Amino acid sequence: MSGTDGSTTTPPITIGYKASAEQFGSVELVEFAAEAEHRGLDLIATSDHFQPWRHHGGHAPNALTWLGAVGSRTRRAVLATSVLTPTLRYHPSIVAQAFGTLGMLCPGRVVLGIGSGEAMNETPATGQEFPGAKERRMRLAESITLMRRLWSEERVDFEGRYYRTEKATVYERPETPIPIYVAASGPLAAKLAGRVGDGFICTSGKDPELYRTLLGNVAEGATSAGRHPASLRRMIEIKVSYDRDLATAYEACRWWAALALSSEQKTGVEDPLEMERLADANADRAHTRFIVSDDPQQVIDRIGTYLDLGFTDLVLHGPGGDQRRFLEQFCTDVLPGLRERARTATPVALETAP
Repeated sequence: MSGTDGSTTTPPITIGYKASAEQFGSVELVEFAAEAEHRGLDLIATSDHFQPWRHHGGHAPNALTWLGAVGSRTRRAVLATSVLTPTLRYHPSIVAQAFGTLGMLCPGRVVLGIGSGEAMNETPATGQEFPGAKERRMRLAESITLMRRLWSEERVDFEGRYYRTEKATVYERPETPIPIYVAASGPLAAKLAGRVGDGFICTSGKDPELYRTLLGNVAEGATSAGRHPASLRRMIEIKVSYDRDLATAYEACRWWAALALSSEQKTGVEDPLEMERLADANADRAHTRFIVSDDPQQVIDRIGTYLDLGFTDLVLHGPGGDQRRFLEQFCTDVLPGLRERARTATPVALETAP
């Protein structure tokens, strides 16, 4: 999955399933993940939130525990966090230990997707002030250095700006290195992903020019570190509400209205009740972050734009309360054509940002 050896060969496109931990309980979500693999999807990703987007009816299972359960129910799907924050409520050494264990249980099919965090998940769990963007990026970079050392060395003494270890050993260390994908929505984080990540993660539904810029920043970061940009995986969570009944497809989006809030509206919100209030006030805009359609070819064409941009891993987030319905209809109606579209994709050349 990582492809960080400098090779310019792009591995096959993967199509995966976003297990919506904010919307469903852990037991039910394991069943959906197993169904996704059964229906032919290649990857299962989940977020790691301490609190969900909605207080009423929301869920927030711990991803570290949940992925272990999913690993026992699946055989080939790659398991990923999209994303986990290894810097605030977790110490990086604990994340390294947990993913070392996952890597032993599911060899060759674990990806650690990480991000710089959200106030709603970090502040309530610790009572600590949520750092600014610069400090969060610096913490993220330092955590990557420490986790990789713990996966490759014994008796690690580490003295960083934010973290330290003393004679630390992770005893469960898989032979296959665990890829680290870095989430980014801005240029500096994207450059960080290119410099030190094995992959880059972002979400769909924004201006295409933003993705060109971010991918250019990723390429710039990779080049500055002496790496070929094509060696990095490029994952995007695609928000798609497909249903054979168009009205159902639109209605399904409303639960996820928080995704349609602007960054200014969401920044600093620590309480799920407040996030829920903001989301409900903007519920009529919920569909704007999703591909909403009852036409399989229209869905294929719109997802295809991300393939053309150069994304290699497509993670499908269906918003509806009936996930089995979504998986059955999408995998029957859309997936075969999407596979063909991926096979014939001609992504634009990755260029550094101007």
